Amino acid sequence: MESIRRQTPQAALMSLEAQAASARGGFACLFSTADEYESALITERRAQGRYGQARSYWPFVLFVGCAFIVAGTVLLLA
Repeated sequence: MESIRRQTPQAALMSLEAQAASARGGFACLFSTADEYESALITERRAQGRYGQARSYWPFVLFVGCAFIVAGTVLLLA
């Protein structure tokens, strides 16, 4: 490759523009909208098994605990 000093200014500018265009090509996005990206992301994560169907009992446990607290408060103040 020739050094930049030996090139004419026009050739150096054209070379620089070609390198810039090549560099910009590496940043191109595969998706045209954010919705497409989100859909592909969710599909990939489902394929990996990240969104399992395991049930969580924490909401039920918290509800029962709050019910006992309310019932105990009512019985103490009655």
